[in-house]
Amino acid sequence: MLVLSTIVPPKSIQTDMAVKFPNIDFCYQEDLEAGKLSEAEVLITYGEDLENQYIRKASRLKWIMVMSAGLEKMPFDAIIERDILVTNARGIHKIPMAEYTFAMILLYEKKGRLLLENERNEKWDRDVKVGELNGKTMLILGTGAIGGEIARMAKAFNMKTVGVNRSGNSTEYIDRIIQENALIPALSQADYLISILPSTHETKGFLQEEHFKAMKNSAVFVNIGRGDIVDENILLSALAKQEIAHAILDVFNPEPLAKGHPFWKMDNVTVTSHLSSRSYEYLPRAFQIFEQNLSSYLEGKSSLVNIVDPEKGY
Repeated sequence: MLVLSTIVPPKSIQTDMAVKFPNIDFCYQEDLEAGKLSEAEVLITYGEDLENQYIRKASRLKWIMVMSAGLEKMPFDAIIERDILVTNARGIHKIPMAEYTFAMILLYEKKGRLLLENERNEKWDRDVKVGELNGKTMLILGTGAIGGEIARMAKAFNMKTVGVNRSGNSTEYIDRIIQENALIPALSQADYLISILPSTHETKGFLQEEHFKAMKNSAVFVNIGRGDIVDENILLSALAKQEIAHAILDVFNPEPLAKGHPFWKMDNVTVTSHLSSRSYEYLPRAFQIFEQNLSSYLEGKSSLVNIVDPEKGY
C-alpha cells in the first residue's frame, strides 16, 4: 500500500513512520504532479494543494489525511462522488493558538508596543497606564479544543468566560454557554471577543454591524479563526467610530493582507501573518494523529479520530 504525502516532514518523522509501519510504502513529494498519485491509497496533505482533477487521477485513493483543521479549500464535490474518507488534524492547534491569544492580549493590556518604543528611544516613563486581565470577561466564539484551551488559560488570569456554540452543551473552564440568539446581549459585557470560527456557509459574515455596536467601546476583538467571519469594511467602520478599542487580527480575507491596506498602519489594530497555529511541535503532533488513524485503518476499524463530514465541510 502506498501512502503519498505532499508534506515532507523532518527525517526523524520519516524514519519513525518507516520503523512503525515497515510494510507500508511512504512517498514524500511536495508536488502532486510528480507522479505516484495514481498509485496512492492514502494521501497526506495540508489540503490547499488539492483540486478536483487530482482526486480524479488518484484512482486508488481511499483516504485523505488533512494535516490542518481548515478545510475550506478542499474539493469536496469530487471527494463525495468517490466516497473517500477524510480526516483532519483537529485539536493540534490548541496549545500554540491559545498561547498566541494570550501573548497578544497581554501585549495590548501591558502596552507592549509603547514600552518597546520607549526602550528604543531611551525614554523613562513610569506614567504608562497599563491594564490587567484579572476579572475581565472573555467571550469565545467556538468552544472546541482551541476555545476550551483558551478558556483554561483565562482561568489562570481569573477571567470570566462565556462561550458560544450551537449545541448549548457545557464546556470545562467556560462559566456560561450561550447560543447565537443570545450573542448581542452578551457582547455588551465582553472585554475580549475571541473568534476561532472556521470558514463555512454558516460562519461567513457572521459578525455584522449590530454586533460591534453592541460591544463596549473598550472591548478588543481577536480573530484567529478565518477572515471571512466579518466584512473588513464593517470592522474598519467599527474601529473608525471607536465602537471597539482594538482589533488583533491574524487572519484576513483575502490573504495575504495587501501592502498599503489600512490595517497595517492603524494604531488600534495589531496585524500578524496567519501564524497563530505555528509551532515547532506542529508536524510531530499531526503525524501522531495520522499514526493513530493509520493503525486503525490497517486493522479495518472505523474508529478513526477527526473524521470529516464532506457534506458539511467540517
